[in-house]
Amino acid sequence: MANTLMVIAPYWYQGTWVFDDESAGLNKEPFVAGVPEMIDNLTKGIPNARSGFRLIFSSAPFPGYQRELTWVKEEYDGNWYRVEGQLMEGWLCPALLRYFESAPGKLYVKAEQLQPLYPQS
Repeated sequence: MANTLMVIAPYWYQGTWVFDDESAGLNKEPFVAGVPEMIDNLTKGIPNARSGFRLIFSSAPFPGYQRELTWVKEEYDGNWYRVEGQLMEGWLCPALLRYFESAPGKLYVKAEQLQPLYPQS
């Protein structure tokens, strides 16, 4: 059984947002085609987001989600999603299928500031 909620920690690298997920076999996987702008919008209130932030996502709504993305179409083995209530669309590459068996009709996302591993006293 797969997780209902997934989490990655995107960060800024060579001019775009990327993420690593060893369990999914991904290293510096870039976000492209409208998704960097979607992430910029999502992380506006997070200090130093480009150094890394937590992105929680699911195909089902969860408490506190910030954006609902609706599937638009498939293209080049990836999938286009539209942010509900905003004029933003972005293409998620085939790496999406490392998390879901098929492209979900909806994605729900939340961005949070990363907490330090060892809080300062």
